[in-house]
Amino acid sequence: MAIQLFDTLSGEKQEFVPLAPGRVGFYACGPTVYDHAHLGHARCYVAWDVVVRHLRARGLEVRYVRNFTDVDDKIIRRAAERHEDPGALAARFEASFTEDMAALGCLAPDVEPRVTEHVPEIIALIEKLVARGFAYAAGNGDVYYGVRKFPRYMELSKRNLDDLMAGARVEPGESKRDPLDFALWKAAKPGEPSWDSPWGRGRPGWHIECSAMTLKHLGAPFDIHTGGKDLIFPHHSNEIAQSVAALSDELLPTAFARYWMHNGFVEIDQEKMSKSLGNFFTVKDVLARHDAEGLRLALLGTQYRNPINFSDGLLAEAEQRLGYFYETLEKADRLSAGAPPGAKESEWLERCRAALDDDFNTASVLGVLAEAFTEANALADRKGKKSPDDRSALGRFARDARAAGAELGILQRKPGEALLAIRKTAAARRGIDPAAVDRKIEERAEARRAKDFARSDAIRDELAALGVILRDGPEGTSWKVQ
Repeated sequence: MAIQLFDTLSGEKQEFVPLAPGRVGFYACGPTVYDHAHLGHARCYVAWDVVVRHLRARGLEVRYVRNFTDVDDKIIRRAAERHEDPGALAARFEASFTEDMAALGCLAPDVEPRVTEHVPEIIALIEKLVARGFAYAAGNGDVYYGVRKFPRYMELSKRNLDDLMAGARVEPGESKRDPLDFALWKAAKPGEPSWDSPWGRGRPGWHIECSAMTLKHLGAPFDIHTGGKDLIFPHHSNEIAQSVAALSDELLPTAFARYWMHNGFVEIDQEKMSKSLGNFFTVKDVLARHDAEGLRLALLGTQYRNPINFSDGLLAEAEQRLGYFYETLEKADRLSAGAPPGAKESEWLERCRAALDDDFNTASVLGVLAEAFTEANALADRKGKKSPDDRSALGRFARDARAAGAELGILQRKPGEALLAIRKTAAARRGIDPAAVDRKIEERAEARRAKDFARSDAIRDELAALGVILRDGPEGTSWKVQ
């Protein structure tokens, strides 16, 4: 086994070698909980969920840490707008985020630290940076990091310091020595959450929070740090600068995190998702109309580093593919019942794992699965009685399809339950009343018993016009939504 991943710091694909054999420290920057999770969050955390699943499937012990930023400018502003306590607002949206991630099939992290529970660690880290000359107290209760003190500041982002300087400025009320410096501690303002510190009452800056939480729960150095591409600069660049300055006299970026992984953005119909463009969708918006596993499958159709052009068509295609997967599994389960699947794994299962070894290429895995499902369908639909070898092959396919699906976080439901759930959301989207469809199917069955085939065909056509497809089988008539 040799897992390759693209490391943003080095700018190239590298073999992943854990610091401690068999063990992985993994940190994902979590959400700032001032609103419901959106599609960008879904894309990010589904991607990291697959990474964690695959590392564990390859026999590695992963300690997965993902934080909540529960005190921040955005939370304070949103709470003020709604005349709500900032802590209560953050707790509400934290619960909403947790609910959405569970719906998407994401494993819960091993540790979910909150900023408000780590203020002593944050203060201690800032004190260390001040003592080492990398940070300074501005005299008004603020503490800043001196960016020019860290010579490798631009290494992660590959940006130019002079270009940054051209657009940098000191905002009113700030006491920076340099426009590029960033806040580690912010003096308290009336009505804001605050804590005692050596510099007076205040609260943490955004960037120092993740450094303190990673150092507490993973130590340093640790293996993998992840986040969206929008976090490369300034958030992750600042994390490196402040963490390394506190840890390493040599100021090596790898003294903090060894590998940096970043996922691509979500675009809506070729445009970046944003509230100003009116194309902003929360996870709850989408799950009100679509199956959660279908959304997950749509997100997995693109390798995590590439942007996703999200659309209703993409989601509809994913749901159709998911339905096909579960229909095939249902047939395979039924036809192989009682037959031993055999110990030997399918050849294509290792191809799926190899695709994940290659920078977690979920799109390639789905391509391999498509081939396997096509072959299984052909075998299941072939006329004639199934031989013991056929039944064993179908049983092996079903077992291995679920094993491959487990690393992607899909195909773990019972087929019948999954197909009903997919049909339910599709029917609701199209305004189709399932009870009315069932009545029409019974009416059609009566017409067929009476040999009134013209009436039977007319009912089929009537339902087809609504988007309902009928399937006649030995156990009766089933239906799905086109």
